[in-house]
Amino acid sequence: MIYSDKVMDHFNHPRNVGIIEDADGVGTVGNPVCGDIMKMYLKIDHGVITDVRFKTFGCGSAIATSSMATEIIKGKTIEEALTMTNAAVAEALDGLPPHKMHCSVLAEEAVKAALADYYTKRGEPVPPECSVEADGR
Repeated sequence: MIYSDKVMDHFNHPRNVGIIEDADGVGTVGNPVCGDIMKMYLKIDHGVITDVRFKTFGCGSAIATSSMATEIIKGKTIEEALTMTNAAVAEALDGLPPHKMHCSVLAEEAVKAALADYYTKRGEPVPPECSVEADGR
């Protein structure tokens, strides 16, 4: 199995690992088939993601996609973060083997779950974009 240099870099040196104790949104997703579990923590100020951290239990691709997803959404507005797709995560890593694409899907879902939690904590309706079913998956 050949991974890109970017996948290896984000696996060996993941960015934004950790927990945000007073997170504005927390999302946990998992894939029971492969055993990967991702947890995303968001800090949001005036609609902008000012900090994002993750904890992932899984393979190298799961860790790399979690790391890259945090890099993509950090500093972005909520609306911009909601446009991030699993394909964008994989592309930013210079690709993933086909049988590891599910890891990029989990990264997208973790971000959406954390944003859904953010809206729920604020007592606001959760936008349909926060649902993975909104994408037909």
